[in-house]
Amino acid sequence: MKLEVDHVSKRFAVDQGEGTEALRDVSLSVAEGEFVCLLGPSGCGKTTLLRIIAGLETPSEGEVRVDGVPVTGPTPRLGMIFQDYSLYPWRRVIDNIAFGLELAGVGKEERLARAREYLELVGLDGFADSFPYELSGGMRQRVAVARALATDPAVVLMDEPFGALDAQTRNAMQRELLEIWTKTKKTVLFVTHSVDEAVFLADRIVVLTARPGQIREVVEVREPRPRDRTCEECAAIRRHVLGLIDEGRQVR
Repeated sequence: MKLEVDHVSKRFAVDQGEGTEALRDVSLSVAEGEFVCLLGPSGCGKTTLLRIIAGLETPSEGEVRVDGVPVTGPTPRLGMIFQDYSLYPWRRVIDNIAFGLELAGVGKEERLARAREYLELVGLDGFADSFPYELSGGMRQRVAVARALATDPAVVLMDEPFGALDAQTRNAMQRELLEIWTKTKKTVLFVTHSVDEAVFLADRIVVLTARPGQIREVVEVREPRPRDRTCEECAAIRRHVLGLIDEGRQVR
């Protein structure tokens, strides 16, 4: 397995009392090249779990491994894409994409060449010298995707990356993401609050209960891509997942 989450729990301490239990005994495996979505009620710990996997948070119990190696902190093997793009406004698009390579000590000529490759992959090769403020929301998110891919991570982690986009742009970005994933075959773990988005994108949907987040069920989506959002098979999966989320609000 490419990514393994092994009995992970997370409690946040407070000054008095026992604190908040965000996650309880979560175990999950994601295979190489698989596209998995994390879904659940608001506040169920989806983002906390993703941050633990990324090495940005430490679990209270359990362990995360990539290719069998424990994750003990941020690593180039894990690429993270946030909802708010997190681009540097003073850097040109090409320099934003090359930033991770620069941190890794890659020479200027090589890192810019690699950045241009991924800029072309996301369809923005004509915007290398633009600044983030000159781009639309969807274009900025494509830059963020290119930046994450440029360091060639083993796993790409995406935290509701299209949540701030309007519905039309969001649907277009979902289609473009699948095209990029088909070309790169990266392992993707994608957090979303949208059942429709999860059914459209995922090989499997991991449904979490309300806090403390536990795995309610892992739903396989066998419908071939490209998927028709209106097909009966997709509608049946949506109904099933929505039912799980409603039931999961009651699970403690």
